[in-house]
Amino acid sequence: MVDLAVVIVTYNSERVINSLLDSLPAACVGLDVDVVVVDNGSADHTRKVVEARSDCRLLRSSNVGYAGGINAGVKFAAPASAVLILNPDVVMSPGSGSPLLARLAQPGVGIVVPRILNSDGTLHKSLRREPSLLRALGLGGTTRPALAEYVTEQSAYDRAGPVDWALGAVMAVSRTCLDAVGGWDATYFLYSEETDFCLRARDLGWKTWYEPLATAVHIGGGSGRSEKTHVMQIVNRVRLYARRHGWPASVGYLVLTMLSEVSWILRGHVESRAALKALVMPSRRPSELNCGPSLLPR
Repeated sequence: MVDLAVVIVTYNSERVINSLLDSLPAACVGLDVDVVVVDNGSADHTRKVVEARSDCRLLRSSNVGYAGGINAGVKFAAPASAVLILNPDVVMSPGSGSPLLARLAQPGVGIVVPRILNSDGTLHKSLRREPSLLRALGLGGTTRPALAEYVTEQSAYDRAGPVDWALGAVMAVSRTCLDAVGGWDATYFLYSEETDFCLRARDLGWKTWYEPLATAVHIGGGSGRSEKTHVMQIVNRVRLYARRHGWPASVGYLVLTMLSEVSWILRGHVESRAALKALVMPSRRPSELNCGPSLLPR
């Protein structure tokens, strides 16, 4: 038994993984940790970089997606009362581990997320509201909570408190909560898995809590972005909503998401063309998602 199991899922992350691993000793000072890197079939030198180190263990995997990698890492790691799940493209700030664990010790708190900064030191708006029909319109720029899934108010990032869900780049999860939820849903493969996990935890009475005393820097680009990953992101948003709501509302969410992608196309967002085609034609959806032939992705 250790204080904290750290699970990092990598995919072509050789450029950033050393910076994260180098930051962990200071971040977890005073804690007994087991660091596991799950590599999802990288084609670069990520595995060699990790194997050259003595402060972590490598678990080689095929590309089973982010959630699948997390589940494999949790099983491989030493038993711990809490699991810290990390993207490879973050750097943890010194002393950030203890505030996360302290907050997890509060009754009813199952997930804790830190304050996230961009590489230039500015605040990364990492907190989110639950998806809804109005928020599917893509009018988040209005900053009205009823229309915006992104939490943009500065005051929300200045104080600790519960949130619907948050960016999954850094998440501390109690083992009790993790076991109750039943792990992460690997069918999402990439994107929406953290939304799903936080909402399913909330369904069972577990809070997701924001703790600004812990901080991390999100470098970004650790595994790359592409047209395909954007399609996954958009299709999985609809998929998540459809799994949690009835047919009429889910169809409405699909239509509103299509309209949102059209608006992005008009603003020059090239990747949205592929996303719109995938929403209209199930055959254009990435095979990794295994959505089936129905218009509503399940």
